[in-house]
Amino acid sequence: MTANTATGRYSALGSLLVAALFVALGAITLYDTLSYSDVDSKVFPRAAAILLIIASLLSILLTLLKPVADEGFGDGSWWRRAMLVCAMLGACALMPAFGFITASTAAFVGALIAAMHDKWQLRSAIIYGFSGAIIVGGFYSLFRFGLSVPLP
Repeated sequence: MTANTATGRYSALGSLLVAALFVALGAITLYDTLSYSDVDSKVFPRAAAILLIIASLLSILLTLLKPVADEGFGDGSWWRRAMLVCAMLGACALMPAFGFITASTAAFVGALIAAMHDKWQLRSAIIYGFSGAIIVGGFYSLFRFGLSVPLP
């Protein structure tokens, strides 16, 4: 057994375990929605849970049918990964106090900084700023007006 084969099996096992965990979390979420009294409050969690279960089962199926030896985190930058997680958690913490738009904008900027590998230029910053405004505004409009979700 070569090192690549062992690494491929290990990373495939990790992928299978994480996907199985997401299937279980989706099932727990579906079970939890049975206790919701308001029909409207069930729609989003159920849809998200069903999508999570389907995507995780598809991931398990694809991993079993065609395992890839070069999976996992690779040699990427850990500070970028940590910054992305911190940006998302920070947005969750900011949302009750500062509202959806401010928290989402902070998450977008943090994720953008974590994802930006090229040198920053004024043109790129302007394009990303407009893109972020459209994305955040679109999600706000979707949740607020399309889905009638009360936002902070």
